[in-house]
Amino acid sequence: MENKIEFKLWGKYALFTDPISKIGGEKCSYHIPTYQALKGIAEAVYWKPTIKWIIDKMRIVNQIQTESKGIKPQKYNTYANDLSIYTYLKDVEYRVSAHFEWNETRKDMEADRDENKHYFIAKRYLEKGGRRDIFLGSRECCGYVEPCKFDEGAGCYDNVGELSYGVMFHGFDYPTETGEEKLCTRLWNVTMKCGIVEFIRPEECAMRKQVRDMPKILSPRNNMENKQMTLWEV
Repeated sequence: MENKIEFKLWGKYALFTDPISKIGGEKCSYHIPTYQALKGIAEAVYWKPTIKWIIDKMRIVNQIQTESKGIKPQKYNTYANDLSIYTYLKDVEYRVSAHFEWNETRKDMEADRDENKHYFIAKRYLEKGGRRDIFLGSRECCGYVEPCKFDEGAGCYDNVGELSYGVMFHGFDYPTETGEEKLCTRLWNVTMKCGIVEFIRPEECAMRKQVRDMPKILSPRNNMENKQMTLWEV
């Protein structure tokens, strides 16, 4: 049985925002995609509550380039515009390898755990360019996906040795996947070797910080069942 997909990801611009750059209202992109951004793209290709996507590795094909643009975002609580400078990545292309696993917090979806079914559905959607729109970190940066072999083609950094990016944002821990009623953020030390970034699993991230309490959101079906039970008990 298969549960792994490999796809080419590209676009004219990308903005994988460094959280530190948000303090002044001007966004600056990381040089490489974050784990969370790639996971969101995999979910845009295909997702159901039964599964959760794990990003294994990512390969950079095009040379890393940046371009700054003047942006007029709307000010908070007003209808006026502000002026900011956003620094985007330009002409990006990546190869991504990912696989899915069962979401163990969704015991109500155990009957839907058919590996072959989900793999072939994901494969068909990938061939069609994804089930939903693909965004490269930010909504104004449209992207595209298609099936590929992870190692095919030449990459700009294939002959470059090890390059460290230091501590970067990895992703969020959501209650729907962890079972804990809190939202946490994960950080990790990133190293690129020969143009390839091998991501560690979410549970392997040693640096974590709780953002806030977040109750687990039930599905509409579960909400209806709970409501009916409450009425019956009353």
